[in-house]
Amino acid sequence: MTPEALERSKTWLGQADLRPTRQRLTLAALLVGDGKDRHVTAEGLHDLVLGSGDKVSLATVYNTLRAFCDAGLMQEVTVDGNRSYFDTNVDDHPHFYLENDGRLTDAPASELEIKSLPNVPDGYEIAKVDVVIRLRKTD
Repeated sequence: MTPEALERSKTWLGQADLRPTRQRLTLAALLVGDGKDRHVTAEGLHDLVLGSGDKVSLATVYNTLRAFCDAGLMQEVTVDGNRSYFDTNVDDHPHFYLENDGRLTDAPASELEIKSLPNVPDGYEIAKVDVVIRLRKTD
């Protein structure tokens, strides 16, 4: 982990008052250490950790990603019933899901226009609208 990645990770965790444990710093460095936004699965992040020579269990990766989401550092994007991605960009924005590659990327928010939403039942309010546009390669 470079000194810049470590500092960026500490700052990121500090935004949410999360204690910088070894595991959190390791995962944060992989997520935000270079200053770029990431879309990762827990399994993919676990593989990155193992590839870096560190040892963190898959359960710890899941728990830490959940803590990052609960703290507002990340958002979870569910693509289908059993596949979630974790996004370091917490601004409201749509996503492209590339079915052939199993990859999630940002879609240009400026090109999305939602004209209206259905009326919600009494006693409820819209908390969030997730837009995932599924793409499949053509021949």
